[in-house]
Formats: sequence, structure tokens, C-alpha cells
Amino acid sequence: MSRSDSNLRKALAPIAAAGACLLLLAATGSTGTLSSVRLPDGAIQPTLRQQELARQVAGNLEHYHYSQRAIDKEFSAQVFDRYLNALDGQRNYFLAADVAAMNPWRSGFDDMIHTGQLDPAYFMFARLQQRNRERVRYALGLLATEPNWKLNERYDFDRDKAPWPRDTAELNELWRQRVKSDALSLMLTGKTWPEAADILRKRYERVLARVGQVNADDVFESLMDAYAAVYDPHTNYLAPRSAEEFRIQMSLSYEGIGASLQLVDDYVTIGSLLPGGPAAAANTLKPNDRILAVGQGREGALTDVVGWRLDDVVQLIRGKGDTLVRLQVLPAGAAPGTDVKIIALTRGKVTLENQAARKELRSVRVGERELRVGVITVPGFYEDNDARGAGDANYRTTARDVRRLIGELQAQGPVDALLLDLRGDGGGYLPEALALSGLFIDQGPVVQLKTTDGSIEHLDDPEPGVAYAGPLSVLVDRTSASASEIFAAAMQDYHRGLVLGQTTFGKGTVQNVIPLDRWSRQPSGGQLTITIGKFYRVTGESTQLRGVQPDIELPARINTKDVGEGALESPLPWDRIAPVPFRADAPLTEVALSLAKEQSVHSARDADYQWLVGALAALEQNRKDHSLSLNLAERQRERTTQEQQALARENARRAADGLPALKALSDVQADQQPDVVLAEAARITAQLAVAAAPAATTAAARTSAQ
Repeated sequence: MSRSDSNLRKALAPIAAAGACLLLLAATGSTGTLSSVRLPDGAIQPTLRQQELARQVAGNLEHYHYSQRAIDKEFSAQVFDRYLNALDGQRNYFLAADVAAMNPWRSGFDDMIHTGQLDPAYFMFARLQQRNRERVRYALGLLATEPNWKLNERYDFDRDKAPWPRDTAELNELWRQRVKSDALSLMLTGKTWPEAADILRKRYERVLARVGQVNADDVFESLMDAYAAVYDPHTNYLAPRSAEEFRIQMSLSYEGIGASLQLVDDYVTIGSLLPGGPAAAANTLKPNDRILAVGQGREGALTDVVGWRLDDVVQLIRGKGDTLVRLQVLPAGAAPGTDVKIIALTRGKVTLENQAARKELRSVRVGERELRVGVITVPGFYEDNDARGAGDANYRTTARDVRRLIGELQAQGPVDALLLDLRGDGGGYLPEALALSGLFIDQGPVVQLKTTDGSIEHLDDPEPGVAYAGPLSVLVDRTSASASEIFAAAMQDYHRGLVLGQTTFGKGTVQNVIPLDRWSRQPSGGQLTITIGKFYRVTGESTQLRGVQPDIELPARINTKDVGEGALESPLPWDRIAPVPFRADAPLTEVALSLAKEQSVHSARDADYQWLVGALAALEQNRKDHSLSLNLAERQRERTTQEQQALARENARRAADGLPALKALSDVQADQQPDVVLAEAARITAQLAVAAAPAATTAAARTSAQ
């Protein structure tokens, strides 16, 4: 698993969403040696610990990364560009003069990390913060006058390749259009200008407050990430808080109250309650309740958290199991200052079930036969290391959960075929990719690994025997990556099952996590994730860049040009090594070709499938447009046309399915729309079962599979 965005970007996300910006100080002091840089009064300063950590990060990157690349002058320029892009990738904040003043540091970022003299990078952030405040105040001033909605002008919102604004006048014009676009979006929802202006005013004022909430850890994480990303897209630095979130995602559990939180209008708001968690069991919190303050224990003082960063509030609420936390809550819908109540909850272990493997059973008709297809969704490759380390014999892993789910499906009756849905599965623990593969192949190598020192080893199925021996398909999409690709490639190479969907992400690298706190008694270092090897299929081909190509292609909402390893900067190249001996089943080539032809015929006459194709075509057309009209009437016409077309597609689908027509697009319930790709994958899997086990031998196949 890798992290694509730094904590700084997360901290500044509300700024981008609100149409604000970050830029800082005058250019004074922005040239000269690293030691000559003087940060302005009040600016965020690098700590002594961060200066020490920078040197440690440099040593680890140079020593352990697969490429064995030194951080030199050429490297320095690439880091500078990365960091600048992290601060202002859309060219909305810095002026050309700001960038020119900082440009002499392009050749100094190698010395900076080796010496720990980080002031230039913190100065760049200070410059951003200043400009941000300037831009937000300018945006607030624009709200005093209603824009002219009749002008025929367009707002170019995609500016990652645009030149830096030449002067304040050009930047002002850009922001005039940006604020007008923000307001126009609200007007299209039925708001009047005074209502839209009031909403934006509050939004921009919140941005001003949050600019000051960015801390030294956020800046340091973004800076170290810039260094790491030059090596490859999956090498990164995590600050201590981000490292803890990473651990939680990998273990699927944490100790807290079991509620998902979100920031809404300065209030930390309850999004949902996680089944089985303390909050759900107590039944005292409800979705959309707002948390005003947090207290520890029965007597601890309540700390007001209105306007706080979300992750800071989360840290207050989380804590050791069996301890008490008190929340001052404003119920959903209540006016501020009324009906405030105190809710006490005992923290406990919360399991993130929505991120664990789950099952369903689908009935699929093929000709005159009704077949039972088990579907197991695998969102990630996880292992609860904390439970394992504590000696819990029932600690959670992906392979253990899938084995259990297969047993539960078979306990409901004979299963004719199995479909594993790995769409959106970005990977996780490598051992779980091996263990999951081992559930479907008897024995043998699963993947090869080439490490930094050039050595190659093949990693085998950890256990002999299989959990399921019947017909199998694997459904993937462009976001299926890393461990997902190892599993899908193994099933394909062993001819164990068909791979359906899109070409996968193409992440064929393996990372090692290095906790930086091992050099310090204080838990303040965070961790480095470093690429230390590359994966290769048992056939010798890498999954890097090229991914796993499906045997039968199915549509998806993901644009393969915009998503995937090849769309990232600095990916490692594709290559191949020697294959390893392995015993595969009989090839499925002829079966795949036959099913692909049948699928093409079926999809052309299936109303649900054509509905999806039409929706994807409309989505692709919208993706091609990188500008918006700022003429209110024109935007209203565009929206009306799009809604009418979408409603027509929906009603055509409903008519074919025997459902009544809808009068408005707002009547469409997203959770009632079919998962067309999953349905088509299940249908193909059922046909695979028929092709692999004719009717006369189906019963015998069922018995052997169990």
C-alpha cells in the first residue's frame, strides 16, 4: 500500500475546495546560501528533531532504495519541482516573481537534506501562507458585488501546465473567475446571490482560520515526500500521525468509539456509526450530530473543538480501550446554542468491517439452468499485527476471512462457481497475496521478488491444498494494484481462473517500512516507506507499468490514461527476468475467446449494459472539457441538457427491466442502480462453470470443490 498525498495536502484540502490559496512573504532573503535564509517572524520553523530526521531520511533513501540513486544536484532540481508542485500545483497562488526568487534553491535541496538546514523549504511554505491569506481576503472582497452572469466568458480550472501569473492583476483576474465559478455552482442549486455570497463568505473565512492550523509536521512531511517521490511514486515519508493511520488501515481495527467523522461548517460531524462499535451499541449518537467539545474521563475538562482540524479531534476521541470519553454534542438539526447534551462513551476495539472481505450469493441463469455464483469482495490485503503480536489465535487476515467466507457459501448449498471482486483493491501485505493465492492453487511459486542487491527469490504458496477447486474468475479494474495484481497474475498464469475487467494499475514494486523512531527514545519520527524490490510473475514478466491484462475486458468509470502507474511521475521501468518452474492447469485460452465473443453479443442487447456504456461515454466527454462557462443561462442550459440525457438513459434501462419511468433525475436512487460490471462478471463466471463442467458432471465437480 502506498500513500499518494502528503499530510500537507490533506491539511490544505479545504483551502483548495473553497477556492483559496497559500502564498507568503516578500522575496527578501530568498537567495544566497542555505544558512543565509532567515524565516520571517511568526513563520513555522523546522524543529531540531526534524533537522536530525532529514539527515536520517537521506541516508535511508540512498542506502535502501531499489535504484541506489544518490541525492545529488540533478536530484535536487527534481525535488525542488516536486515540492513547489505540492505547494501550488494548479498555479493559483504564487506569482512568477515568487518562483523566480525561489529558483536559486533548485540546486541546494541536496545539501539541505544532508545538512538538515531546512529553512529554504519552510520559507517557501511561508510565502505560500502569505499569498493564501491575501487571496482569501481578495475573494471575500469580491462577494460585496454580484457578478455579471450574462458575460460570455470561460474559467480554465485545469492549470497544472499553465504559466505562473505574471503580476497581481493577472492573479486577481484568475481569482475573480474562480470566485464567480464557486458562486455560479451554488446558484445552479437554486440559491439566490445573497444566499450564495453568504455561504462563500463563511467558507472563505473558515479557510483563513485553517491556514494557521498547518503545523511543522505537515510541512516536514510534504518536504520529505518530495524527496521520496523522486525515487518512485510509492516511496514516501509518513509523519507520526499519518503512520498511525496507516497502521489502522492495515490492521482493520483501532480503539475508539466507532464513528466516522467529517468536517462540516467548522463542526466535527458524525458521518456514520460503525456496526459493533461502542457508539452503535450505546445508541446515543446519531448521524449529523455535531461535536462541540471533548473531555477525558468522568471529570476531565471539556475542550472546545469547534474550528479544529479533523485529525486533531480524532486524536482526542481515540484512546485506550475501556477508558471513558465525554462528548458535548449538538444534535442534528438543532440551532447552535440549543439542546446541547453530554454523551459518555467507553472506548473499545472497533473493527472496520466495511474494509474487510465480504460475500454474497448470486443466482445466474444460463440457458435453462440456474447456477449459484459465490461473490467474495476483497477491498484490501490486511493483517491485524497487533492482535497477532498479542497472541490472539483468531487475528484477522485477508486469506483467513476469504477461507471462512468460502466455507459459509458452501454451507448454504452447492456453489457452481466463485468470483473474487478485487476492484478498487490497492493492495496491502505481501504475505496475504501469497496466502490468498494458496487458497486456489495446491502448491508452487506465486511471485518472484528482485531486491536492491540484485538477488532474486521466488515466494511460494505457504500451505499445500486448496480451499476451493471449482471454476473461478477474478474481477479487477484500473485501481486494483500491487497485491491484487500478484494474485490476479498468479490465477492467470496457473490457468486457475479468468481475469475480467480492466488492465490493472501496474504497481510491480515492493516497499519496506522503516520506523524512524528506532533512532530516538521519543515517538516523534514517523516512518519511511521505501521501494526495495520489484515483483515478477512466475513467467518472468513484471507487472510494473503494464499491469495484468484481463482475459475478457469489461467497462469501468476509470480512465486508464489518467489512472495507473504510467500516469504517475518517476515510475520504475518494466522488464523481465527468467521464469521459474510451475505446474499450471489446462489453458483457458479457447474458453476465454468463446466467452468473450458471447459477451460482446450479449452486451449489445442488454439494456443495463448499454445504460452503463452511455453513462461512461457522457462521463468521458465531460472529462475532455477543462473549462467552464461563467454565463449563468448557458450553464443552466448545459446542466438541463445533461440531466435530460441522463434521465432518458435511466428510463430506457428501467423500461427494459420492467420498472416504472421516473419524472426527474433527482428521483434516481444511486443504491438502487445495478452494478452492471459485477452482474456481467457473475454471468461470465456462471458460463465458465458450464463450459468447465458440463451438466452431466456438475454434481461431481461440486463434491470435489467442497
